[in-house]
Amino acid sequence: MSVDRWNTALVLGGIRSGKSAFAEALVADAASVRYVATAAGGEDDPGWMNRIEAHQRRRPQTWSTEETGADPGRLAAVLAEAKPDDTLLIDDLGGWVATLLDPANQPQDDVELVTALAAAVQGCAGRVVLVSPEVGLSLVPATPVGRAFADALGTTNQALAAVCDRVALVVAGQTTWIKPGPAAAEPDVLDPAPAPASVPAPAAPTIVAPPAQPPVEATPDLVVQPDVSAADDEDVVFEPGMDLPMPDQDAGPDARDRLATLDLSGGGVGPLAEAIEFAAGTQSTAQPRPWTSPRVLLLSGAHSGGAAAGDDQADVDRRVNAAAGGEGALIRLAGRAGADVAVVRTQPSNAMEDGPVLSAAEVDEALRRGWALAAAAARDGRDVLVIAACGVGTDAAAAAVLSATTGAEPVAVLPRVLAPGGTFDDNSWMVRCAAVRDALHRIRHESRGAQDILAQLGGADVAVATGVLLGAAARQLPVLLDGPVGIAAGLVARDLGSQVRHWCLVPDAGTFALVKQGADVLGLTPVTSLGLDLGEGLNALAALPLISTAIGLAADLPVHPALLAGHDD
Repeated sequence: MSVDRWNTALVLGGIRSGKSAFAEALVADAASVRYVATAAGGEDDPGWMNRIEAHQRRRPQTWSTEETGADPGRLAAVLAEAKPDDTLLIDDLGGWVATLLDPANQPQDDVELVTALAAAVQGCAGRVVLVSPEVGLSLVPATPVGRAFADALGTTNQALAAVCDRVALVVAGQTTWIKPGPAAAEPDVLDPAPAPASVPAPAAPTIVAPPAQPPVEATPDLVVQPDVSAADDEDVVFEPGMDLPMPDQDAGPDARDRLATLDLSGGGVGPLAEAIEFAAGTQSTAQPRPWTSPRVLLLSGAHSGGAAAGDDQADVDRRVNAAAGGEGALIRLAGRAGADVAVVRTQPSNAMEDGPVLSAAEVDEALRRGWALAAAAARDGRDVLVIAACGVGTDAAAAAVLSATTGAEPVAVLPRVLAPGGTFDDNSWMVRCAAVRDALHRIRHESRGAQDILAQLGGADVAVATGVLLGAAARQLPVLLDGPVGIAAGLVARDLGSQVRHWCLVPDAGTFALVKQGADVLGLTPVTSLGLDLGEGLNALAALPLISTAIGLAADLPVHPALLAGHDD
């Protein structure tokens, strides 16, 4: 059952209403989805095949497709075979009813098949979302076949609505829950930042919050504006060989050794030991405590030229403004992790292929701003930082930094350009590749110092993130990295202070080669391999509860009695 306490949902809507896209958003949090296609035939109809191909392009590669074909009884069998960890998306019941009424399948007991389907949905062990056309709002069809279809579909919709936990109606892309389900009476108190019911958030783990839940504004401290005017190190000099502290070199190994002695019935915490050892070193104790006061720094930058190909500035502004207003997926995950969020808008950066993206003075200003943000977090009692980013052209800028500092091939590390709906814009990706290539060619004879890389390629957001990492290390404040901007900043910061990487942790490997390769160069081993692609900062926040649980468990569990000194044999 989902965190919204539902297991089955029926999504109704007219033609081109957006019902399928909404249904896909409902299961976007699933690791994999079995897409059950009910349509049969249509190979000779180009328009129909175009619709099917559009649906196929929208599906993530992790989804599998199963076709029920011309057998109307197959759908109930698929539901009966589902396992508890399966997620099924059935699209749509109009195709199933058309197959049901096909003369080739007659005579048969249509009512019995509808009843069997409803029972299969109700008894399904997996999570099920069904899509169905709502034809009851139109005129009564003029033909006998049309009336039979409308009647059968109406009967089917009623039968399934009766057994589904929740029912939604989608009209013109707007969604209304007409059967809210038990979550309306039992609000999810763990979700401090619900999205509006009419705007499903595909990347968020919950689907649609019932109106009875408190709005985001109920947690006014979630979004903060750090005071960066009171920086206590205004005379800091950013140069190679900065004198920065190191984590405790003994506490980490001691904590890892202690894990082998804990009173566990199983073999241990597995890869989560990486996070426990990191926390031990940064807290100077073999029994570290989970972080309780994270701060998320959402960096929003804009890169001009080819780096920005395929990015929508208006969409980026919408997401950043939503976070600043206490809404969106980042806010939801931050609230669950007990974190506050600071939105940091950086100055625009010039086109890397045409010349320097920043002046030397602008680089220094951005570094100092990041340093001050880390100082403010320490003053505010924050015990860990999370670098998040949402901007235009940031992936290309980060790929350029990685290529310039490690010699990596841009085409091997530049992330593909993801368009709304889960499709990829490869033309824009090629434009970005060309911009990075031209920029690297332009600076082939230039100095490759840290500030030079930021001025020529990285831009303001990467420079601010670099200042954050340096400032955090100076104040012995750990930082979680999970995306291109944070990794690029780590690669630049190591050339100013090699100690910085020891204060950084990568919670999840994600899906980007850029992040994996950059982390490897920094000597950082991702704690988990969940394959998350929620956005920079969101991956870390999603994994943080699991990591914190492991750290707390390791601290609280005693040593196995058999390993205590002086135990009885």
